[in-house]
Amino acid sequence: MSNTHNILRQASIVIFLLFSLGIYSQSDTLQVKSLNGQVIDAINKKALSASHIINLNTVAGTITDDKGYFSIPAKVNDTIMVSYLGYSSIKLKITNDLLKGNELEIALFEKPVEVKEVVIRTTKLIGVLEIDVKQVPKDRFTRIRINGIQQTYEIGNTRAKNFSSPIAALLQPVDFLYNLFGKKPKQLKKLQKLKKEDDLRKIMAGKFDREVMMEYLEMDRQELTELLEDCKYSDYFIKKASDLQMIEAILDCYENYKAIRKGKIERNKLPAKN
Repeated sequence: MSNTHNILRQASIVIFLLFSLGIYSQSDTLQVKSLNGQVIDAINKKALSASHIINLNTVAGTITDDKGYFSIPAKVNDTIMVSYLGYSSIKLKITNDLLKGNELEIALFEKPVEVKEVVIRTTKLIGVLEIDVKQVPKDRFTRIRINGIQQTYEIGNTRAKNFSSPIAALLQPVDFLYNLFGKKPKQLKKLQKLKKEDDLRKIMAGKFDREVMMEYLEMDRQELTELLEDCKYSDYFIKKASDLQMIEAILDCYENYKAIRKGKIERNKLPAKN
């Protein structure tokens, strides 16, 4: 009987130790640490100051210093995006090895330069105000402002879309956006955080690659363009706006569309007039 008791006691100790080890291992994995490193040019090894470092999981961001160094909070399984204007961005999946305290060297490759033909058009003026003013092209856009942003962007006429059935109409990108944020509120909160925190606002104001947005919205570049067209943003805005302006625009589009849908639902609930 005593032998059986001793065996059970030893088994309990082993199980307890294994359980404790599992908890310790899990807590160690989930522990937030600092990821330290330097961003450099892959060819000439020159430090890339003002590179953008974003933790896509926690929506935390930082910018490299004048020597290309950075430090950002991260934990195992987080994904870090590293980008620099004119260079190909990379994403890093964080492992235990990367968080051991050693400085990480991240080398970015410069994007190939595309040379495009430039067409310059001039307007002939004759010096008579009443006639010359008619020759100057008029701005075809209505200028509006996004809250908190100094720059302006344009709203133009949305392209006409022909939907063959009511089902096809429901599948337009703006409906996809509404359903996406409804099913995945974390995505909505991440975009909202990008525009609220000062450090992140500065980073997104200097980005024009749409990469973070495509990551959070789970869209490719073409789908993102179609979404903005359905939200009635002009081609000029889609091509020229910063990522911060784009985030503001999409969130505004979502809020407006949500209000419209809510209004339609409430009107449908009203009792019929006799």
